[in-house]
Amino acid sequence: MGDTYSQTRHNIGFVILDALADAFEVSFQDKRYGFIAKHNIKGRSFILLKPTTFVNLSGLAVHYWLKKEDLTEEDLLVVVDDLSLPFGVLRMRPRGSDGGHNGLANINQILGTKNYARLRFGIGNDFRQVGQVNYVLGEWTEEERAALPERSGIACDMIINFGMAGVTNTMNKYNNR
Repeated sequence: MGDTYSQTRHNIGFVILDALADAFEVSFQDKRYGFIAKHNIKGRSFILLKPTTFVNLSGLAVHYWLKKEDLTEEDLLVVVDDLSLPFGVLRMRPRGSDGGHNGLANINQILGTKNYARLRFGIGNDFRQVGQVNYVLGEWTEEERAALPERSGIACDMIINFGMAGVTNTMNKYNNR
């Protein structure tokens, strides 16, 4: 997403993946269509992808890496910001619409399906005065910034649980927290 947007609400997926890579003690490598980090836990492979395409073209990177790693949509978990959820609320879903998120819309279009898991991180919708685009691309408030490590940690736990126990188990365990 680049340095310009690194501290913005729209970049929460990368923030979470960076936290997970730190927890895994792995580094991202610059590869085709994105930065990739890999880690194994008890025979399960975790491949973290931070697309270098524009967010609106994320489907290119996702499709390429699914094919390159011989993965299916069932293996895929996309982490996105969500305006419809209050700040810090985390929701995992096994499938669904793009909800107005251009990155998800592109992934849906390129993959030809909406049947892949997504982890939505609530960024709230307090944009009445600044407009939606400026809000999403705006930086966190001090209060939000202070809560990010804890909320990102839970998101990391959810991603690990997804990889180890699947989407249904993860939804049952975390969606009401």
